[in-house]
Amino acid sequence: MHFEEKATGIFLEAASLKKAMAEDSGLLETLGRVTNIIIDCFKAGNKVLFCGNGGSAADAQHLAAEFSGRFYFDRDPLPSEALHTNTSYVTAVANDYGYELIYSRIVKGSGKPGDVLIGLSTSGNSKNIVLAMEAARAKQMTTIAMVGKKGGLMTAHADFVLKAPSTDTPRIQECHMLIGHTICQLVEAALFTPKS
Repeated sequence: MHFEEKATGIFLEAASLKKAMAEDSGLLETLGRVTNIIIDCFKAGNKVLFCGNGGSAADAQHLAAEFSGRFYFDRDPLPSEALHTNTSYVTAVANDYGYELIYSRIVKGSGKPGDVLIGLSTSGNSKNIVLAMEAARAKQMTTIAMVGKKGGLMTAHADFVLKAPSTDTPRIQECHMLIGHTICQLVEAALFTPKS
């Protein structure tokens, strides 16, 4: 079986979504506002928290590492973490209280006013992220939803919504990574000067 034609179609579909994002003035405006909020968050000594499920959890962890490690150049770390990385905590809370509470409980415990919570979900309907956003708002945190074209329940609980222009899970996740990498690059460039 020849896969070249199918692969070409997949590549072109992904490219068309990125082009659509580059031409979406509303998305670009929201991305700019989110970037400024994250810059202000870090300048104030606050932190950015990420959460997601499955592939979106992997993307959340990836983006948190871009802030807390480095993106393009050596610089001081920025306080950021993905909330699912403590497996003892996640499995204990899921077992004792229910999986839907794994994120809201840790937000209640460690979230502070001025912090930012970014939830990633291709459907936008992940109950554990919706509850985390409710908890974050109660703590006077800024909530950001990265979702697919349909938006989902998370949009009602987010201060800012970044929608990927697709309903296809892999394509949405690819768009989320592009949005996330763009924010990381812009934030890093605004806060640091590359060391010569």
